[in-house]
Amino acid sequence: MKKMNFKAIALLFSAFLIGMSSCSSPKSEENEEVKEEISFKVNVQQVAVGDQTAKVFHLENGNGMEVEISSFGAVVSKLIVPDKDGNLENIVLGYESIDGYDTNDYYLGATAGRYANRIAKGKFEIDGTSYQLTTNDGNNHLHGGDLGFNRKNWDAESIKGEKSIKVKLTYTSPDGEEGYPGELVSTVVYELTEDNKLLISFEAETDKPTIVNLTHHGYFNLSAMKEDILGHELKINAAKYTPVDDELIPTGELKEVSGTPFDFNTSTAIGARISEIKGGYDHNYVVKEQHDGQMAKMAELYHAGSGRVMELYADSPAVQFYSGNFLDGKLTTNGVTYSQYMGLCLEPQTFPNAPNEASFPSARLNPGEKYSHKIELHFSVK
Repeated sequence: MKKMNFKAIALLFSAFLIGMSSCSSPKSEENEEVKEEISFKVNVQQVAVGDQTAKVFHLENGNGMEVEISSFGAVVSKLIVPDKDGNLENIVLGYESIDGYDTNDYYLGATAGRYANRIAKGKFEIDGTSYQLTTNDGNNHLHGGDLGFNRKNWDAESIKGEKSIKVKLTYTSPDGEEGYPGELVSTVVYELTEDNKLLISFEAETDKPTIVNLTHHGYFNLSAMKEDILGHELKINAAKYTPVDDELIPTGELKEVSGTPFDFNTSTAIGARISEIKGGYDHNYVVKEQHDGQMAKMAELYHAGSGRVMELYADSPAVQFYSGNFLDGKLTTNGVTYSQYMGLCLEPQTFPNAPNEASFPSARLNPGEKYSHKIELHFSVK
Protein backbone atom coordinates (compact mmCIF):
# COMPACT_ATOMS: atom_id res chain seq x y z
CA MET A 1 0.00 0.00 0.00
CA LYS A 2 1.30 3.44 -0.92
CA LYS A 3 1.79 6.02 1.77
CA MET A 4 -0.57 8.99 1.53
CA ASN A 5 1.20 12.31 1.26
CA PHE A 6 0.49 15.23 3.56
CA LYS A 7 -1.58 17.09 0.95
CA ALA A 8 -3.95 14.13 0.49
CA ILE A 9 -4.39 13.83 4.24
CA ALA A 10 -5.23 17.54 4.47
CA LEU A 11 -7.85 17.22 1.74
CA LEU A 12 -9.46 14.26 3.45
CA PHE A 13 -9.55 16.12 6.77
CA SER A 14 -11.23 19.14 5.10
CA ALA A 15 -13.86 16.88 3.54
CA PHE A 16 -14.49 15.30 6.94
CA LEU A 17 -15.06 18.75 8.51
CA ILE A 18 -17.47 19.76 5.72
CA GLY A 19 -19.36 16.50 6.18
CA MET A 20 -19.60 17.07 9.91
CA SER A 21 -20.86 20.60 9.31
CA SER A 22 -23.58 19.42 6.93
CA CYS A 23 -24.61 16.65 9.33
CA SER A 24 -25.02 19.16 12.14
CA SER A 25 -27.61 21.28 10.27
CA PRO A 26 -30.62 19.03 10.95
CA LYS A 27 -29.62 18.96 14.61
CA SER A 28 -30.04 22.72 14.74
CA GLU A 29 -33.53 22.38 13.20
CA GLU A 30 -34.42 19.78 15.81
CA ASN A 31 -33.43 22.26 18.53
CA GLU A 32 -35.74 24.83 16.96
CA GLU A 33 -38.60 22.31 17.00
CA VAL A 34 -37.97 21.61 20.67
CA LYS A 35 -38.19 25.33 21.38
CA GLU A 36 -41.58 25.44 19.63
CA GLU A 37 -42.79 22.47 21.67
CA ILE A 38 -41.72 24.17 24.90
CA SER A 39 -44.23 26.95 24.13
CA PHE A 40 -46.89 24.54 25.44
CA LYS A 41 -47.03 24.82 29.20
CA VAL A 42 -48.88 22.80 31.80
CA ASN A 43 -49.15 23.49 35.50
CA VAL A 44 -50.84 21.03 37.87
CA GLN A 45 -52.19 21.85 41.32
CA GLN A 46 -53.87 19.78 44.03
CA VAL A 47 -57.09 21.36 45.33
CA ALA A 48 -59.47 20.19 48.06
CA VAL A 49 -63.08 19.69 46.98
CA GLY A 50 -65.13 18.57 49.96
CA ASP A 51 -63.36 15.50 51.35
CA GLN A 52 -61.63 14.80 48.01
CA THR A 53 -58.51 16.14 46.31
CA ALA A 54 -58.85 17.29 42.73
CA LYS A 55 -56.15 17.93 40.16
CA VAL A 56 -56.37 21.26 38.36
CA PHE A 57 -54.49 21.55 35.06
CA HIS A 58 -53.63 24.95 33.59
CA LEU A 59 -52.68 24.64 29.90
CA GLU A 60 -51.13 27.31 27.65
CA ASN A 61 -50.40 26.99 23.93
CA GLY A 62 -48.09 30.01 23.49
CA ASN A 63 -50.58 31.54 21.04
CA GLY A 64 -52.77 33.43 23.50
CA MET A 65 -55.06 30.59 24.52
CA GLU A 66 -55.26 29.04 27.99
CA VAL A 67 -57.51 26.34 29.43
CA GLU A 68 -58.07 25.32 33.05
CA ILE A 69 -59.40 21.80 33.57
CA SER A 70 -60.42 20.20 36.86
CA SER A 71 -60.49 16.46 37.51
CA PHE A 72 -63.54 17.10 39.68
CA GLY A 73 -66.44 16.95 37.24
CA ALA A 74 -64.06 16.79 34.26
CA VAL A 75 -64.78 20.51 34.16
CA VAL A 76 -63.42 23.33 31.98
CA SER A 77 -63.25 26.03 34.65
CA LYS A 78 -61.54 28.71 32.53
CA LEU A 79 -61.10 29.28 28.80
CA ILE A 80 -58.96 32.28 27.93
CA VAL A 81 -58.81 33.50 24.33
CA PRO A 82 -57.67 36.77 22.71
CA ASP A 83 -60.05 39.40 21.37
CA LYS A 84 -59.49 41.40 18.16
CA ASP A 85 -57.05 43.70 20.00
CA GLY A 86 -55.09 40.82 21.53
CA ASN A 87 -56.60 41.18 25.02
CA LEU A 88 -56.69 37.83 26.84
CA GLU A 89 -59.90 37.17 28.77
CA ASN A 90 -61.89 34.27 30.16
CA ILE A 91 -65.02 33.53 28.10
CA VAL A 92 -66.74 30.80 30.15
CA LEU A 93 -68.81 30.99 33.30
CA GLY A 94 -67.40 29.30 36.37
CA TYR A 95 -66.97 29.40 40.13
CA GLU A 96 -64.31 31.50 41.85
CA SER A 97 -62.64 28.37 43.18
CA ILE A 98 -62.72 24.69 42.27
CA ASP A 99 -64.46 23.68 45.50
CA GLY A 100 -67.57 25.50 44.19
CA TYR A 101 -68.06 22.67 41.70
CA ASP A 102 -68.98 20.31 44.56
CA THR A 103 -72.61 21.32 44.00
CA ASN A 104 -72.60 22.90 40.48
CA ASP A 105 -76.37 22.88 40.08
CA TYR A 106 -75.91 24.93 36.89
CA TYR A 107 -73.48 22.36 35.38
CA LEU A 108 -70.97 25.12 34.64
CA GLY A 109 -68.27 23.79 32.31
CA ALA A 110 -69.13 20.21 33.25
CA THR A 111 -69.01 16.84 31.59
CA ALA A 112 -72.68 15.81 31.59
CA GLY A 113 -73.43 12.08 31.87
CA ARG A 114 -74.19 9.25 31.89
CA TYR A 115 -77.03 10.77 29.90
CA ALA A 116 -76.87 14.47 29.09
CA ASN A 117 -80.23 16.25 28.86
CA ARG A 118 -83.59 14.82 29.93
CA ILE A 119 -85.21 11.41 30.15
CA ALA A 120 -88.98 11.51 30.77
CA LYS A 121 -89.90 10.35 34.28
CA GLY A 122 -86.41 8.81 34.50
CA LYS A 123 -87.77 5.62 32.89
CA PHE A 124 -86.65 3.52 29.93
CA GLU A 125 -86.51 -0.11 28.84
CA ILE A 126 -83.79 -2.32 27.38
CA ASP A 127 -84.79 -5.73 26.00
CA GLY A 128 -88.00 -5.74 28.03
CA THR A 129 -86.34 -4.79 31.33
CA SER A 130 -87.49 -1.51 32.88
CA TYR A 131 -85.08 0.86 34.60
CA GLN A 132 -85.83 3.74 36.94
CA LEU A 133 -83.29 6.53 37.10
CA THR A 134 -83.00 9.29 39.70
CA THR A 135 -85.49 12.09 39.03
CA ASN A 136 -83.69 15.36 39.74
CA ASP A 137 -85.52 17.78 37.42
CA GLY A 138 -89.11 17.75 38.59
CA ASN A 139 -90.55 14.45 37.36
CA ASN A 140 -87.63 13.82 35.04
CA HIS A 141 -83.98 12.76 34.94
CA LEU A 142 -81.43 15.39 33.92
CA HIS A 143 -77.69 15.20 33.13
CA GLY A 144 -77.04 11.91 34.94
CA GLY A 145 -78.96 12.48 38.16
CA ASP A 146 -78.19 13.80 41.64
CA LEU A 147 -74.55 12.74 41.50
CA GLY A 148 -73.86 12.71 37.78
CA PHE A 149 -70.47 12.80 36.12
CA ASN A 150 -70.23 16.52 36.89
CA ARG A 151 -69.85 15.64 40.59
CA LYS A 152 -67.34 12.80 40.28
CA ASN A 153 -63.59 13.11 40.76
CA TRP A 154 -62.03 11.60 37.64
CA ASP A 155 -58.56 10.07 37.35
CA ALA A 156 -56.50 12.55 35.33
CA GLU A 157 -53.15 12.95 33.61
CA SER A 158 -51.61 15.42 31.15
CA ILE A 159 -50.05 14.27 27.88
CA LYS A 160 -47.70 16.54 25.94
CA GLY A 161 -47.40 16.24 22.16
CA GLU A 162 -45.57 18.10 19.42
CA LYS A 163 -48.47 20.33 18.36
CA SER A 164 -50.89 20.03 21.27
CA ILE A 165 -51.24 19.26 24.93
CA LYS A 166 -53.92 16.99 26.38
CA VAL A 167 -55.58 16.14 29.65
CA LYS A 168 -57.06 12.64 29.79
CA LEU A 169 -59.70 11.90 32.44
CA THR A 170 -61.21 8.52 33.29
CA TYR A 171 -64.15 7.53 35.48
CA THR A 172 -65.66 4.10 36.17
CA SER A 173 -69.37 4.31 36.96
CA PRO A 174 -70.54 1.18 38.83
CA ASP A 175 -73.51 -0.93 37.77
CA GLY A 176 -76.68 0.66 39.18
CA GLU A 177 -75.27 4.15 39.78
CA GLU A 178 -78.18 6.61 39.59
CA GLY A 179 -80.22 3.64 38.30
CA TYR A 180 -78.22 2.96 35.13
CA PRO A 181 -77.46 -0.65 34.16
CA GLY A 182 -73.90 -1.85 33.61
CA GLU A 183 -70.46 -0.77 34.75
CA LEU A 184 -69.46 2.06 32.42
CA VAL A 185 -65.82 3.09 31.93
CA SER A 186 -65.72 6.58 30.41
CA THR A 187 -62.87 8.79 29.24
CA VAL A 188 -62.79 12.39 28.13
CA VAL A 189 -59.73 13.95 26.51
CA TYR A 190 -59.35 17.72 26.30
CA GLU A 191 -56.74 18.75 23.73
CA LEU A 192 -55.44 22.31 23.31
CA THR A 193 -53.82 22.85 19.90
CA GLU A 194 -51.28 25.37 18.71
CA ASP A 195 -53.86 27.03 16.42
CA ASN A 196 -56.39 27.90 19.17
CA LYS A 197 -58.70 24.92 19.07
CA LEU A 198 -60.08 22.96 21.99
CA LEU A 199 -60.80 19.37 20.95
CA ILE A 200 -62.96 17.18 23.21
CA SER A 201 -63.16 13.41 22.76
CA PHE A 202 -65.43 11.08 24.73
CA GLU A 203 -65.29 7.27 24.81
CA ALA A 204 -67.15 4.70 26.90
CA GLU A 205 -67.46 0.93 27.27
CA THR A 206 -69.94 -1.17 29.24
CA ASP A 207 -70.34 -4.73 30.52
CA LYS A 208 -74.18 -4.70 30.14
CA PRO A 209 -76.51 -3.11 27.60
CA THR A 210 -77.03 0.49 28.71
CA ILE A 211 -77.58 4.02 27.41
CA VAL A 212 -74.94 6.75 27.00
CA ASN A 213 -75.01 10.39 25.92
CA LEU A 214 -71.98 12.41 27.02
CA THR A 215 -71.37 16.06 26.25
CA HIS A 216 -69.59 19.22 27.35
CA HIS A 217 -71.81 21.71 29.19
CA GLY A 218 -69.78 24.92 28.94
CA TYR A 219 -71.47 28.33 29.30
CA PHE A 220 -69.94 30.71 26.76
CA ASN A 221 -69.90 34.50 26.76
CA LEU A 222 -67.55 35.93 24.15
CA SER A 223 -67.74 39.41 25.72
CA ALA A 224 -65.91 37.97 28.74
CA MET A 225 -69.04 38.60 30.83
CA LYS A 226 -69.03 42.36 30.18
CA GLU A 227 -72.61 41.97 28.94
CA ASP A 228 -75.17 39.18 28.53
CA ILE A 229 -75.39 36.96 25.44
CA LEU A 230 -78.51 38.49 23.86
CA GLY A 231 -76.37 40.60 21.51
CA HIS A 232 -74.24 37.63 20.39
CA GLU A 233 -74.95 36.49 16.84
CA LEU A 234 -75.60 32.77 16.43
CA LYS A 235 -75.79 30.49 13.41
CA ILE A 236 -77.00 26.88 13.78
CA ASN A 237 -76.85 24.58 10.75
CA ALA A 238 -80.10 22.74 11.39
CA ALA A 239 -83.33 22.64 9.36
CA LYS A 240 -85.36 21.04 12.17
CA TYR A 241 -85.70 20.97 15.95
CA THR A 242 -87.52 18.79 18.47
CA PRO A 243 -90.51 20.61 20.06
CA VAL A 244 -90.97 20.09 23.81
CA ASP A 245 -93.78 19.99 26.35
CA ASP A 246 -94.03 22.14 29.47
CA GLU A 247 -91.42 19.95 31.22
CA LEU A 248 -88.97 20.38 28.30
CA ILE A 249 -89.41 16.76 27.20
CA PRO A 250 -89.49 16.28 23.39
CA THR A 251 -92.93 15.47 22.00
CA GLY A 252 -91.42 13.03 19.50
CA GLU A 253 -91.98 15.32 16.53
CA LEU A 254 -89.41 16.98 14.28
CA LYS A 255 -90.44 20.45 13.12
CA GLU A 256 -89.00 22.77 10.49
CA VAL A 257 -87.31 25.86 11.91
CA SER A 258 -87.99 27.91 8.77
CA GLY A 259 -90.29 30.84 9.43
CA THR A 260 -90.08 30.44 13.21
CA PRO A 261 -88.06 32.10 16.01
CA PHE A 262 -86.02 28.84 16.13
CA ASP A 263 -84.42 29.55 12.75
CA PHE A 264 -80.71 30.38 13.11
CA ASN A 265 -79.65 29.19 9.67
CA THR A 266 -78.50 32.73 9.05
CA SER A 267 -76.51 34.53 11.74
CA THR A 268 -79.02 36.20 14.06
CA ALA A 269 -78.82 38.04 17.38
CA ILE A 270 -79.94 35.68 20.14
CA GLY A 271 -82.12 38.36 21.69
CA ALA A 272 -83.89 39.25 18.44
CA ARG A 273 -86.78 36.78 18.95
CA ILE A 274 -86.18 35.26 22.37
CA SER A 275 -89.30 36.93 23.80
CA GLU A 276 -91.34 34.75 21.43
CA ILE A 277 -89.97 31.57 23.06
CA LYS A 278 -91.62 30.66 26.36
CA GLY A 279 -88.85 30.56 28.96
CA GLY A 280 -86.10 31.16 26.39
CA TYR A 281 -84.20 28.71 24.21
CA ASP A 282 -83.59 25.22 25.63
CA HIS A 283 -84.11 23.11 22.53
CA ASN A 284 -82.50 20.30 20.58
CA TYR A 285 -81.51 21.25 17.02
CA VAL A 286 -81.43 18.39 14.52
CA VAL A 287 -78.28 18.62 12.42
CA LYS A 288 -78.74 15.03 11.15
CA GLU A 289 -81.80 12.85 11.56
CA GLN A 290 -79.60 9.76 11.91
CA HIS A 291 -76.25 9.32 13.61
CA ASP A 292 -73.58 8.83 10.91
CA GLY A 293 -70.53 9.55 13.10
CA GLN A 294 -69.17 12.17 10.68
CA MET A 295 -67.84 15.56 11.83
CA ALA A 296 -69.99 18.51 10.78
CA LYS A 297 -70.04 22.22 11.50
CA MET A 298 -72.97 22.70 13.82
CA ALA A 299 -72.85 26.32 14.89
CA GLU A 300 -70.95 29.59 14.85
CA LEU A 301 -71.08 32.24 17.57
CA TYR A 302 -69.88 35.85 17.09
CA HIS A 303 -69.58 38.87 19.39
CA ALA A 304 -69.01 42.11 17.50
CA GLY A 305 -67.60 44.09 20.43
CA SER A 306 -64.71 41.71 21.05
CA GLY A 307 -64.48 40.35 17.51
CA ARG A 308 -64.33 36.83 18.94
CA VAL A 309 -65.66 33.94 16.88
CA MET A 310 -66.33 30.40 18.11
CA GLU A 311 -67.05 27.66 15.59
CA LEU A 312 -68.53 24.37 16.83
CA TYR A 313 -67.94 21.05 15.09
CA ALA A 314 -69.14 17.63 16.28
CA ASP A 315 -69.98 14.13 15.08
CA SER A 316 -73.28 13.85 16.99
CA PRO A 317 -76.67 14.12 15.29
CA ALA A 318 -77.86 17.18 17.23
CA VAL A 319 -76.93 20.14 19.40
CA GLN A 320 -78.85 21.56 22.35
CA PHE A 321 -78.99 25.36 22.38
CA TYR A 322 -79.62 26.69 25.88
CA SER A 323 -79.73 30.45 26.45
CA GLY A 324 -78.99 30.39 30.20
CA ASN A 325 -82.64 30.78 31.20
CA PHE A 326 -82.22 29.27 34.68
CA LEU A 327 -79.28 31.45 35.73
CA ASP A 328 -80.93 33.22 38.65
CA GLY A 329 -78.45 35.76 40.00
CA LYS A 330 -77.55 33.66 43.06
CA LEU A 331 -73.95 33.16 41.94
CA THR A 332 -71.38 35.94 41.62
CA THR A 333 -67.88 35.25 40.30
CA ASN A 334 -65.13 37.86 40.15
CA GLY A 335 -67.71 40.62 40.63
CA VAL A 336 -70.01 39.35 37.85
CA THR A 337 -73.49 38.17 38.84
CA TYR A 338 -74.72 35.29 36.74
CA SER A 339 -78.22 36.48 35.97
CA GLN A 340 -80.48 35.11 33.25
CA TYR A 341 -78.83 35.05 29.79
CA MET A 342 -75.30 35.73 31.11
CA GLY A 343 -74.04 32.61 29.29
CA LEU A 344 -75.21 30.18 26.64
CA CYS A 345 -74.60 26.48 26.06
CA LEU A 346 -74.18 24.63 22.78
CA GLU A 347 -74.23 20.94 23.70
CA PRO A 348 -73.60 18.40 20.90
CA GLN A 349 -75.51 15.22 21.74
CA THR A 350 -77.99 12.59 20.69
CA PHE A 351 -81.64 13.60 21.10
CA PRO A 352 -83.14 14.16 24.57
CA ASN A 353 -85.34 11.27 25.75
CA ALA A 354 -84.06 9.13 22.86
CA PRO A 355 -84.39 5.86 24.87
CA ASN A 356 -88.18 6.42 24.85
CA GLU A 357 -88.58 7.52 21.22
CA ALA A 358 -88.04 4.75 18.67
CA SER A 359 -87.74 7.25 15.79
CA PHE A 360 -84.85 9.13 17.47
CA PRO A 361 -81.20 8.05 16.96
CA SER A 362 -80.38 5.26 19.41
CA ALA A 363 -78.41 5.96 22.59
CA ARG A 364 -77.89 2.26 23.34
CA LEU A 365 -74.42 0.85 24.03
CA ASN A 366 -73.78 -2.90 24.13
CA PRO A 367 -70.87 -4.88 25.60
CA GLY A 368 -68.05 -5.15 23.09
CA GLU A 369 -68.97 -1.80 21.47
CA LYS A 370 -67.24 1.52 22.04
CA TYR A 371 -69.16 4.77 22.44
CA SER A 372 -67.30 7.64 20.76
CA HIS A 373 -68.19 11.32 20.54
CA LYS A 374 -66.01 14.20 19.32
CA ILE A 375 -66.43 17.96 19.71
CA GLU A 376 -64.22 20.75 18.36
CA LEU A 377 -64.24 24.42 19.41
CA HIS A 378 -62.34 26.68 17.00
CA PHE A 379 -61.53 30.23 18.15
CA SER A 380 -60.61 33.21 15.98
CA VAL A 381 -61.33 36.94 15.59
CA LYS A 382 -62.72 39.16 12.87
